[in-house]
Amino acid sequence: MNTSINTIALSAAALALAASGASAAIAFDQNVTPDVIFGDGNTNGSYTTDRANNVELGFRGKLRFNALNQPENTFNSNGDGTYTFNPGNASPGFGFAPNNPITPEWNFEWSINSDLDGTSGRNLADLTYEISFDNDPSAATNFTTFDPIHAFNAAAGGVQWDHSLGDNSTGNGDGVEVSNGSPNAALYDSRINALNVAQNSWNPLFFSGAGGPFENFDPNQPGVYTFQLAAFDVAGEIARTSIDIIVVPAPSALALFAGAGCLITRRRRRN
Repeated sequence: MNTSINTIALSAAALALAASGASAAIAFDQNVTPDVIFGDGNTNGSYTTDRANNVELGFRGKLRFNALNQPENTFNSNGDGTYTFNPGNASPGFGFAPNNPITPEWNFEWSINSDLDGTSGRNLADLTYEISFDNDPSAATNFTTFDPIHAFNAAAGGVQWDHSLGDNSTGNGDGVEVSNGSPNAALYDSRINALNVAQNSWNPLFFSGAGGPFENFDPNQPGVYTFQLAAFDVAGEIARTSIDIIVVPAPSALALFAGAGCLITRRRRRN
């Protein structure tokens, strides 16, 4: 979504990455259920998913801005949970942050479905979640982790999420949102207690405010950024998915991609 959340408040307790957890086999280049429900004109596909315990979690990268400064449905998936993009900024004048030098050309998009086959009656509020951002482009990782469904921005007076929410019958682009500009905790709470699908599309720019995970982000820096999404019930972790955004200069993409692949191997051995 094109809403800045630079002022997001991340509680100290939410800053630690979950240590481990079992999940089903990760599947690549998948559709999410029921469809992509945020915005208009966003197509399904290219998600890296975990479908386990009647939960579906999906993550993907997307080319948010092309050379003409327009969004498009290009995901640059490598078919193995990695997504490759060029370094640098989107073209000057891009919509939600004109001429901001922090904005890369790529977004990261996630999807949660807490009742995949529609039989459990489990809504979004019945589980807890962790979304993790790695802001270190090197072989090391530096994660910021929080619950994208239950964590609120208390400093701004309440709910600030503009997630698109729906159920298994929601059509493409038909999700409903709680306005970021008008926090309404009661409305948001009622929706996550009634619905089982949440999705959003985010850019590192949105988290680049003081104290944010991408406060020092440099879109010109080649490297690898890992993004993870996990779901938990009262017994522990029940699903987890993970992707790597590889930022590689186009002229030497093949050589640097090989190096980035080494970084990915090292990262995944540590997770």
